[in-house]
Amino acid sequence: METPLPAPWSPLVDAARQQPRLLEQVRIAIRARHYSLRTEEAYVGWVRRFILFHGKRHPTEMGEKEINAFLSHLAVRGRVSASTQNQALSALLFLYRHVLEKPFPTLENVVRAKRPTRLPVVMTRAEVRAVLNRVSGTPKLVATLLYGSGMRLLECLRLRVKDVEFGLNQIIVRDAKGHRDRIVPLPMVVRAVLPSWLSGVKRLHVKDLAEGFGSVFLPDALGRKYPGAERQWGWQYVFPADHRSRDPRTQVERRHHLHETVIQRAVKQAVRDVGISRMVSCHTFRHSFATHLLMEGYDIRTIQDLLGHKDVKTTMIYTHVLNRAGGRGVRSPADALFGPAVTAAAGFRQLDSQPNLLLPGASVEPEVVAGEDDAEDLAAADEED
Repeated sequence: METPLPAPWSPLVDAARQQPRLLEQVRIAIRARHYSLRTEEAYVGWVRRFILFHGKRHPTEMGEKEINAFLSHLAVRGRVSASTQNQALSALLFLYRHVLEKPFPTLENVVRAKRPTRLPVVMTRAEVRAVLNRVSGTPKLVATLLYGSGMRLLECLRLRVKDVEFGLNQIIVRDAKGHRDRIVPLPMVVRAVLPSWLSGVKRLHVKDLAEGFGSVFLPDALGRKYPGAERQWGWQYVFPADHRSRDPRTQVERRHHLHETVIQRAVKQAVRDVGISRMVSCHTFRHSFATHLLMEGYDIRTIQDLLGHKDVKTTMIYTHVLNRAGGRGVRSPADALFGPAVTAAAGFRQLDSQPNLLLPGASVEPEVVAGEDDAEDLAAADEED
C-alpha cells in the first residue's frame, strides 16, 4: 500500500497550525515595517511589562481601564519621565493596532504625559576645544566629526566608506532618523587624517577576508539584490568594532560598527577632567554645532537641512543663543542698580567657559559695591514697590 504524500505546504495552514506567541507576533509586525532593532527591543519590553503588570492576562481581555492603570503606575510608582511614559503608550498603541488589530481606546480617554520643553545644553568653542584635547585615538576622531558635521552619535558610527566623499568635502548620512538621507559637511581637520585612518580599517578588512569573514550588515534585501556586496570595501564601516560579533537577528558572525559606549565613556571622562559642571554628552556636540552656526549668521533653514529636522520648529530651539545680552536680550536690573564702576573695578570679562571650581586666591566673601544710590534710597524704593 502506497504511503499518501503529505499535503503541500501552505503559509495559511502553517500559520493556523503554529501560531506564533504574542511577543513573537510583535517582533514580526515591527520587522515588517522596517523599524530599528532598538525600537523592537523597546516595544517588546513594554508589552511584556504590560502583561506582567496585569497578572499575565492577555491584552485582548484588557482595554482602556488597564492601559490607564499601567501608565499611571509608571508615572506615580515608577516616577518615569514623560518621554518614557509616552514611549510605553506608543508600544501599546502598536500592539493593539498592528498586532491584535483591535480598536484602540480613543486617545482623549488615555493618560498622556505632557513632555516639558527644555533648552539644549551648549558648549562654548573654548569648552569644545578643551574636551577634544582631552580625548585621543578613535574617540577624538569621532567627537571631532560630531562637532564638525552635526551628526548624531549612531549616525556617525554607522557611516560606510562609500558615503564619505572627499572630492566634494561632504558626507552622506543614510537612513537617518525618520528614514531620510541628508548631506553634512566633511570637516577639513577630519579630512586630513581620515585617509590614514581608512588605510588601517582596510588592513583589518583584508585580514577578516583572509580568515573567511569580512562581511557587514546590509539593510533590507540589498544582500540579495547585490550578491557579495557585504564583503566589498565600500560597504565597510568607517569605525569598525575591535572584535567580531554575532548579529542578534540572523546569528551570523560579522564585524559590526564600534559600540557607542566606547565614545560615550571617553567623552564623559574628558568632560570630567576639563571641569565642566553641566550635563555634557556626545549629543551636546550636535547642539553646539547648530548653535555656533547660528552665531556665525547662517539661516535657520540651512541648519534645519544639516540637522535633518522635519519641522523647522525643532530647529528654532537653538535661537535662544541669539540673546547675546542675556536671557531674551534683557539687561539685568542688578547691573543698573549698581553702577558700571563695579564691573570695571573687579575686572569682569566675558567667560569662554563655565567654571565650577574656586580658583586659588579667590575670595569667598560676597563683595558688592553700591553705585550712586545708598542704602536708605534702596530701602525707600522697596517700600514704594
